[in-house]
Amino acid sequence: MQRIYLDNAATTQIDKEVMQIMVSVMENHYGNPSSIHAHGREVRTLVEKARKTVAGLMNTAPANIFFTSGGTEADNTAIKCAIYDHQIKHAITSKIEHHAVGHTLEMMEKQGQIKLSYVDIDEKGNINYQHLEELLINNDRSFVSLMHANNEIGTLTDIDRVGELCETYQAIFHSDTVQTMGHYPHDLSKLKAHFVVCAAHKLHGPKGVGFLYVNPQIKINPMILGGAQERNMRGGTENVYGIVGLSKALEIAYQEMDIHQQHIQALKTYMKVELKKAVPEIEFNGEVEDSKSLYTVLNVRFPKMNMADMLLFNLDINGISASGGSACSSGSNIGSHVLTALGVDPERPSVRFSFSKYNTKVEIDEVIKALKKVF
Repeated sequence: MQRIYLDNAATTQIDKEVMQIMVSVMENHYGNPSSIHAHGREVRTLVEKARKTVAGLMNTAPANIFFTSGGTEADNTAIKCAIYDHQIKHAITSKIEHHAVGHTLEMMEKQGQIKLSYVDIDEKGNINYQHLEELLINNDRSFVSLMHANNEIGTLTDIDRVGELCETYQAIFHSDTVQTMGHYPHDLSKLKAHFVVCAAHKLHGPKGVGFLYVNPQIKINPMILGGAQERNMRGGTENVYGIVGLSKALEIAYQEMDIHQQHIQALKTYMKVELKKAVPEIEFNGEVEDSKSLYTVLNVRFPKMNMADMLLFNLDINGISASGGSACSSGSNIGSHVLTALGVDPERPSVRFSFSKYNTKVEIDEVIKALKKVF
């Protein structure tokens, strides 16, 4: 059975060109980039070339890009170090952030380091910008963490608007941009953010590598100590193969961005129409308008059904990989904190279908056929 992969918001298939360049580095460049001999210097050159490539695509200076093990480390570094080093006592976030952000801020509040405020959101996950401004006005200097696109429902946040508000009230702004990096252009010379993050495996790169952008207007100390790597900002021998793979994946993503966006958006639109035909009772979680929604994500709320928790299993045995769940119900199950925050009926199962450049219309037709067997 040829399996269909529609869980690209979780991770993506690595691009063959990316894999080839990583294998070449593994085979031919094995020196430690911190070593001063020729083997080390040639590997250091690869790392700095990758940094220059990433910075160029982001329209920022190479000195502002720090390679990490992925988005979670980058988020934690930005949050913990900025709050601690700048003695911030108040943070603002939303209840639908990724756990890398939400759990970190919750722990800091529990430890008494900050007071944590949640900005209001509507039933589709949109930020209430007026409430955000009220929170900024009525508190001391704040740390704001709001993601660009929600990883479960795809709703986009206007991070340019958030950045402007944060600048007005001298707040520090961090945005988890993991889901949009490589899918939308990011001009860091214009975006008024202090931190943005990337995880390579979300854009057809390798797992275990990412980067943190640090605006030169802010200074932080490292979270991981142990060496002078990353210009004394992140101790530990660099993941050279991963860093080279990340830069190549991002380069490809920018080169092919327009054509892949058109292809993937067309698949999403087609699936919305066909799903409504097949199961008229379905609804969509989050925003689905093209301008307000991440084009790679479609979160579908299905009708109530017996053994709702078996829906994903049924898809799996039919050769379809997707993800999802339901809202938390009275603490009896650990469901989606995002769907719970939106007030979604916990008795209705939801499935997140997320697309990539490798998906096809034929695959969507197969998914619709499988769902017709269930409903």
